[in-house]
Amino acid sequence: MLLLAQAAFPGQVCAATVDHGLRKANADEASMVAALCGEFGVPHAILSVTVDPGNIQSNARAARYDALDAWAAAHDVSAIATAHHADDQAETFLMRLNRGSGLAGLSGIRRDTVSPSGKTRVLRPLLDWRKAELERCVADAGIEAAQDPSNADDRFDRARMRKHLAEADWLDVEAIARSASHLASAQDAFDALAKQQMETNVTRTGSRYVYRPTGPADVQMLVMERLIARFDGAARRSAVAELRGKLLAGQRGNLAGVLVTNVGGAWRFEAEPQRKSG
Repeated sequence: MLLLAQAAFPGQVCAATVDHGLRKANADEASMVAALCGEFGVPHAILSVTVDPGNIQSNARAARYDALDAWAAAHDVSAIATAHHADDQAETFLMRLNRGSGLAGLSGIRRDTVSPSGKTRVLRPLLDWRKAELERCVADAGIEAAQDPSNADDRFDRARMRKHLAEADWLDVEAIARSASHLASAQDAFDALAKQQMETNVTRTGSRYVYRPTGPADVQMLVMERLIARFDGAARRSAVAELRGKLLAGQRGNLAGVLVTNVGGAWRFEAEPQRKSG
């Protein structure tokens, strides 16, 4: 990513390496990138983060993007470009398929999105490139790449998936990545329909919202998620699907502090009443 970006946009690139502190080699790898950036005249920063215990992969991602958000804001960076490639896309797709993810999850890694906080644009221009192609670029530049540590610890889902994908030569990585891209287009269409329904099928009276659902279930659940977000709530898709099932059965339910009631086929959203104490 660094070599290609510097070649395409000389003098317009800066770089940051996040040191999660999860492996002993993290600091050495960050120093190697810093030295390489020095040779190219690319401004570089090492961002050291602390990863909370629990879900290490998820918490590391959150810490990484929080640090990159702050770095981008401090250095007036217009967008962050990451080096996710087609192999990463295939791994992500298969991992989420194995977990029973819905359309949003199976859409995989997006080419143009924003950081989890919504503060910084995130671009992934290498999703059509295979990992081997990128490795050849590095080798042709006379640079000895750091050894990929991803297979060093089989406790992590991605490491296991990467290993199995490499062994299954009958799988077409580029085709899997294209499938994820097609599903992303479908998700975008559903997002557009949900936005349209927010404008045409949702009315507000005071602090209440009334939604008259139409169309596919996925669109309805997207609208429900957006209405719950209006009350500063958030919920997993599985929980939203369960609530939708109750509403279709004429029942009511509450989720993320929001009470939702079926009123004559329309779904009314309002803040859940506070429980009386004593």
